[in-house]
Amino acid sequence: MGQSNIFLVGMMGAGKTTIGRALAHRMKRPFVDTDRALVDRTGVAVATVFEIEGEDGFRKRESAVLREVCEEQGQVVATGGGIVLAEENRRVMRESGIVVYLRARLESLWERTRQDASRPLLATPDPRGRLAELLQQREPLYRDAAHVIVESGSQSASTLVNRVLAALRAHESGAVNGQ
Repeated sequence: MGQSNIFLVGMMGAGKTTIGRALAHRMKRPFVDTDRALVDRTGVAVATVFEIEGEDGFRKRESAVLREVCEEQGQVVATGGGIVLAEENRRVMRESGIVVYLRARLESLWERTRQDASRPLLATPDPRGRLAELLQQREPLYRDAAHVIVESGSQSASTLVNRVLAALRAHESGAVNGQ
């Protein structure tokens, strides 16, 4: 792991921010949340950026934030769920650090996101169906970006952090896919 960045990717509700913050604390590293960084730079909520600029405008801003974050090393970075949509983002993350895919089942994602009104992509008549579509669309992209995959089920944050650390160690030692 050295001082490479550690990027957490996965669907909304997979636990990237919660696990990222706890992982950074355990590793004594700075924590960055790309959605939070985008909000800090724009001064408005992610949903507002989506509303004003659309998803394309948001994705451009997200990519710019990612490039800026990658100028530093030794951070734990929680990314937005759609950051993998741009091939360039997947490449930048892989070149700038270790990418961990926090993989979660649809049922878990739905349970964690269904009451959250701050998720613009789920503001549809069928949010569960939309979540399933997004998961199907993004799963191959998360896998393409990831150096390691860690299942993000119903375990505690502490247990999941231990699993991520074990996967990172396995990756570093050359073991296959640290699951």
